[in-house]
Amino acid sequence: MIPLLVFILADEFWGMKVGLAVAVSIGLIELLITFIREKKLDRFVLLDTLLLVLLSALSYLFDNEIFFKVKPAMIDMVLAAVISLSLFTKIDPLGSMTQRYMKGVELNGTQRELMKKNIRVMFWMVLVHTGLVLWTAFFSSKEVWAFVSSFLLFIMMGVYLGFEVIRQRLMRKSRQVYSDAEEWLPMVDEEGRILGKALRSYCHNGSKTLHPVVHLHVLDGNKSLFLQKRATTKLVQPGKWDTAVGGHLAYGETIEETMKREAVEEIGLVDFEAVPVLKYRWNTEIESELVYSFVTYRGKLEAMSSEEITEGKFWKIKEIEQNLGKGIFTPNFEHEFLLLKRAGLFNPL
Repeated sequence: MIPLLVFILADEFWGMKVGLAVAVSIGLIELLITFIREKKLDRFVLLDTLLLVLLSALSYLFDNEIFFKVKPAMIDMVLAAVISLSLFTKIDPLGSMTQRYMKGVELNGTQRELMKKNIRVMFWMVLVHTGLVLWTAFFSSKEVWAFVSSFLLFIMMGVYLGFEVIRQRLMRKSRQVYSDAEEWLPMVDEEGRILGKALRSYCHNGSKTLHPVVHLHVLDGNKSLFLQKRATTKLVQPGKWDTAVGGHLAYGETIEETMKREAVEEIGLVDFEAVPVLKYRWNTEIESELVYSFVTYRGKLEAMSSEEITEGKFWKIKEIEQNLGKGIFTPNFEHEFLLLKRAGLFNPL
């Protein structure tokens, strides 16, 4: 931006040719300073300076400053091309720049999604700014062009970032009001490593924030599987038969602690040994879960009734197979049942 401002001032006092010469000199000085400071040529500053020299030369030869005036638009187009590579291809130059300038900083999944959102907004801002620079270069006064090319993009970004800061603060205040009453869930990666925490409502609002859940299957010696029937008041899959025990890990809780807590709360099961059998990702329209599936063997189990469960009973494996795809079971249970069957869980004991 400095060479543009210098050009505007010099042109005002000494004319276009002197203004161009001073602007090019400033650009070369910038290149020299960055080289001395970093011991290497900064590719962006080098490209900017070369473009400055080329367009200034054209402006001087043709005695028309329009070549110089379109320089900000050309820079914008290069920037838009770089951003589009990061957004729409597997090439990620912005990601490489982030790693270069933010060494040692790891972004979790939520932060990466927020960064992508901001980059998309920036992409459209740059395209709009490109059009405005070209319009003012050809059809507006030098003063209007100077404002648009030098300051407008920064003002647009500042307004957007200010809006985002205010919005995030309002969201934090809103979360603070409900956080005491609402459950915090851990955010995890595909391997189950904890990345942070989020409110349960956030994990279930379509954000697709990956969070862990535990499923416990209860089998008896007669190849029967205990299932619970979800209450009709449940928001998700009401009135359908589901895994015997299922629940979210609370933040700070272990898988074993969650399994024992949910087993007592949902079916009154205590003093049991469980064996891990599966770990997989389950995606729905509202959430993404990392499911830890366990199995335990119990010859007798009393059905319980609560606000979340209307009844529970043992189902024969063949009976379950005959009713798959009929809307009797939850989609998650049917998916997991087939995984367990392929794993040989229902083979004779």
